[in-house]
Amino acid sequence: PQAATMRLNQNTLLLGTKVVLVPYTPEHVPRYHEWMKSEELQRLTASEPLTLEQEYAMQRSWREDADKCTFIVLAAEAWRGHSGPSEESCMAGDVNLFLTDLGDPSLGEIEVMIAEPSCRGRGLGTEAVLMMMAYGVTKLGLTKFEAKIGQGNEASIRMFRKLHFEQVAVSSVFQEVTLRLTMSEPERQWLLEQTSHVQEMPYREGSSEPH
Repeated sequence: PQAATMRLNQNTLLLGTKVVLVPYTPEHVPRYHEWMKSEELQRLTASEPLTLEQEYAMQRSWREDADKCTFIVLAAEAWRGHSGPSEESCMAGDVNLFLTDLGDPSLGEIEVMIAEPSCRGRGLGTEAVLMMMAYGVTKLGLTKFEAKIGQGNEASIRMFRKLHFEQVAVSSVFQEVTLRLTMSEPERQWLLEQTSHVQEMPYREGSSEPH
């Protein structure tokens, strides 16, 4: 049953004000692969560069894994203005949820990456995280969120703190900070208010307009 839950989003498009969240499809891989050649992003995401082939394989596994939920973040402005089927030109980054604790299916680890330099510092990451959290709460039954962020990544730490996350641990070994948010009833109400504008639509691969 869990596998079905996490894969729910493969036909889901979430439309916000600044961002549009869409499933990670093969169409998004070339741009994603270009981003991940950046040493800065490799450092921030603690990841190794992959070949294009490996990135396609990774995209398939993301799509099929029961314990991951991922959306590509598109810049809404570019998405509304773009014509034709390709979304590649609108891509801003990605946002992920992992079910990391087998003993606790209500805990999701969240991460966000705004990879496109021109899209940074404009609140896209914040909206993407809020939308992903609301999705996690309403669709996946999550009640706790965790974010692990490199100690040097102050912008990201600030953003999660603004979203009511509290620092619970620092690992000097991994040089990262763990922040956590537990959804009490007031937090849940706040989250749903913050995302009340978000529209959910069916996502058709390769289509730019909702049908």
